[in-house]
Amino acid sequence: MGSGGRELPPGDEGHEGHSTDVPPGTVSLARPMDVGAIGPELDWDADAWREVRTRAQRAGRAYIWLNLVEQRLRAVVAAVLRPIYEPVHGDDWVVAAAGPAGQEWVQRAVAVREVSRRKGYLLDPADDNVLSFLTLPQLRELMVQHWPCFEPYFDERRDVELALDELEVTRNVVSRNRALSEAVLGQAERASSRLLEILGTAGDVPSARRLRVDAVEDLVGDRYGDVVAVHSDRVRLMRQFPAENIFGGARRLDAVGIGLNLLVQNFSGRRLVRLAESGCRVRLLFLNPASSAVKRRERELGIKRGEMSRAVEMNILHMRRVRSKLRDPGAFEIQVYDETPRFTAYLVDGDGSDGIAVVQSYLRRSRGIEAPVLVLRGGSKLVKSDEVDDEAGLFPTYREEFEVAWADSRPVS
Repeated sequence: MGSGGRELPPGDEGHEGHSTDVPPGTVSLARPMDVGAIGPELDWDADAWREVRTRAQRAGRAYIWLNLVEQRLRAVVAAVLRPIYEPVHGDDWVVAAAGPAGQEWVQRAVAVREVSRRKGYLLDPADDNVLSFLTLPQLRELMVQHWPCFEPYFDERRDVELALDELEVTRNVVSRNRALSEAVLGQAERASSRLLEILGTAGDVPSARRLRVDAVEDLVGDRYGDVVAVHSDRVRLMRQFPAENIFGGARRLDAVGIGLNLLVQNFSGRRLVRLAESGCRVRLLFLNPASSAVKRRERELGIKRGEMSRAVEMNILHMRRVRSKLRDPGAFEIQVYDETPRFTAYLVDGDGSDGIAVVQSYLRRSRGIEAPVLVLRGGSKLVKSDEVDDEAGLFPTYREEFEVAWADSRPVS
């Protein structure tokens, strides 16, 4: 090209004509990209995608909790304040309840509702009211402002406000799509659970006293039957669900396995005595330490011959000592079986609607403490569809397996 022609912008480093002095206003040519790529500065690697998914999962869980709390608080505010203001102010009862101090935010809610009406954003007629457009802080303001009206229903105003304060951090993070740390998410879940309990929604599932109802389980429980938790091993189970939470306060306990270490080694004999004396009926089914099945299991795990037999025998002797201290030893039964062990299961209150179960399958090369754990909720599930059978979960299956094994076993004197 002649000298009068316009110069091309400099190319990549290492090519002929490269210069680091770029005239003002010129733009460097982009480097060639791979097919399907959108440029190095816009691309996400595996670590970036992993971080994004983690953020989305945490934000999703937090949003579900916030949604539940907001809906419950809205219902409580309506139940208490509507009978006071609606007879005089009609549909404008929320505006009247907000009073002069809340004129700004309540009028903003009115304006947003009108825009939603015009654009057809309101899909449910039940949401066509000003109260549905108030945010969590505004609902809180109505509650605090009219606390004498709420006081007959709730013991401590401070407890309500503290829980809402803890949720405000999470609400701001989620609404602005910022990163939510695991610690803040845990704080939000605890605060939400506590607030829902204060507001009178402990849940209609009796087992919630032992195994709290998870927000995600509450919404999508049917997808997983009655499985409410899965842990990669028993150590992680115990961090989230200690033995005291599993067995404490039980009225019935049925357990089957090899050595039942989750119970024997993590729930003291003294606690078992108190539990039995309080009326809990216990049935423990151990693998016979003298059976050939124990020897096969020892070979599978590559442990010394007789090591597992001695461990199981020690556990049985410990449970016999517990039984000997009871006024009614017949309520504390110990039996052994000789069949190949297939799983270990702890069925707590399995004869009622508030039962829970902890179940582990025996893997060929993994000890019981290393095997994955399922936590099941017995009785009625929180969410049911017309197509889901009440007995579609796993709890009845393991309960039946226990009864069959128990019928074929022998008592320990």
